[in-house]
Amino acid sequence: MSLVNIFLTLAVTHGTEVTSTAVRVRFAKQRLGLPQKQWRFRVTLFGVNGISCKDQHKITEPFVEQFEETPLLVAVLTYVGYGILTIFGYLRDFLRNWGVENCHVARERDEQKDFVPLYQDFENFYTRNLYMRIRDNWNRPICSVPGAKMDLVERTSKDYNWTFEHTGKVVKDVINMGSYNYLGFAENTGRCADNATGSTHKYGVGVGSTRSEMGNLDIHEELEQLVARFLGVESSMAFGMGFATNSMNIPALAGKGCLILSDELNHASLALGARLSGATIRVFKHNNMVSLEKLLRDAIVHGQPRTHRPWKKMLILVEGIYSMEGSIVRLPEVIALKKHYKAYLYLDEAHSIGALGPRGGGVVDYFGLDPKDVDIMMGTFTKSFGAAGGYIGGKRELIDYLRSHSHSSIYATAMSPPVSQQIITSMKIIMGEDNTTLGAERLKQLSENTTYFRRKLREMGFIIYGNNDSPVVPMMLYMPAKIGAFGREMLKRNIGTVVVGFPATPIIESRARFCVSAAHTRDMLDTVSHRSETLYFSLETSPSSFDS
Repeated sequence: MSLVNIFLTLAVTHGTEVTSTAVRVRFAKQRLGLPQKQWRFRVTLFGVNGISCKDQHKITEPFVEQFEETPLLVAVLTYVGYGILTIFGYLRDFLRNWGVENCHVARERDEQKDFVPLYQDFENFYTRNLYMRIRDNWNRPICSVPGAKMDLVERTSKDYNWTFEHTGKVVKDVINMGSYNYLGFAENTGRCADNATGSTHKYGVGVGSTRSEMGNLDIHEELEQLVARFLGVESSMAFGMGFATNSMNIPALAGKGCLILSDELNHASLALGARLSGATIRVFKHNNMVSLEKLLRDAIVHGQPRTHRPWKKMLILVEGIYSMEGSIVRLPEVIALKKHYKAYLYLDEAHSIGALGPRGGGVVDYFGLDPKDVDIMMGTFTKSFGAAGGYIGGKRELIDYLRSHSHSSIYATAMSPPVSQQIITSMKIIMGEDNTTLGAERLKQLSENTTYFRRKLREMGFIIYGNNDSPVVPMMLYMPAKIGAFGREMLKRNIGTVVVGFPATPIIESRARFCVSAAHTRDMLDTVSHRSETLYFSLETSPSSFDS
């Protein structure tokens, strides 16, 4: 073993868990005078009982992610804020029950009190008493292309956000920091729009049938062949809805007697698909390889509950980029564990395909891995490609099986032809098959914009979550009052952003989420960062105050 491998093995062995391997690699290279780029090293994973599994991968950049714990004072104040809102919520429910305050919530009729209840009042408590206060921050109607800038329909509410009325005015040129328009293909001019228009003239908008009946067009088969080539797999299959690609295909891949190992922060579509499958589900800590390996070892040692028979199948579910955290899956380590324990790997690249990697090939391309090491490659066309739908790629036997067993394939209407053409054109641009460098330029611009914007916010003192290379940038707000205030005030400053709170995030980790695009200019990103800083001071909260 070389001196570098010895150093790395010792570094990882003495760590509490495998979370900083790439940083240690960079430190080792600096100490030993090795070049900083294109250096091969051996990843060594040590589980809870000291068993290692090895695999070689080529990492070109350090794998750096930042997740700060919520400061104690901020956590206490956040809980106090939610406590006050809850108390007032119960008070308002009391007043509604006695007719003092108007009740806009759907309720059972008096003559239906003995029936099985359709509405659970307590379950809707958060919606009617907390969410409704800041409901104006979501579902804003857009009346333009959701590109780098967009136009919003102005609306107002006279009953505290229960209903909205349009004022007839339009808020123009709002900087769009909320759409997943990573490569800027959400546009109504250019080659994609022209080709989609031509496809509409040729095929029409709708197909009116499933793929297995009369809805299988030549453009669908062209799309699937292109996706397979783009991913580097044998075959692929396209679906009309990204959410259903997960929720309807996982039940076809796992069932009773199977074990699903799911990351705790996986998307709702993955969680729903796992539940619908009927398989046993066990959750491991986010991006924590020690937690995952422990579950794998326990599954092999103990087998199925009661009978202790071996599991028919073990399926690991992970995402490429986690859309609420901005983190990137530790794919090299996941693949190493998957190979060692003979499990299958399902990779959801909804946010990472097109947004990561030198070729835009997603997290597999980002780490320079072999696509064959991932058993099921899933992704969506709704983000980087400016379209709709999803795909699954893998071995030909897998795709042939899904064509006859997936509910999404058998019962769903085929993808709209202009949507298919939008995907084909944008994907060819990314691959450089349009004989231009536009795709490479957009990939480079997205990477530069991501690095620049993240660095800018950190320099201003904001707490930013996630990986340095992730275009999803969560900025922590923490307190419930800031969720509504930040979203409203940013819109007043002509910036549209997404604010997220409980239950989509932990109760003390509310945040604003920025999505960086290749279509954004430096001036736009500077405007967003400076106005965010100004807004914090206007709310009488300095960004650096969170460090206390």
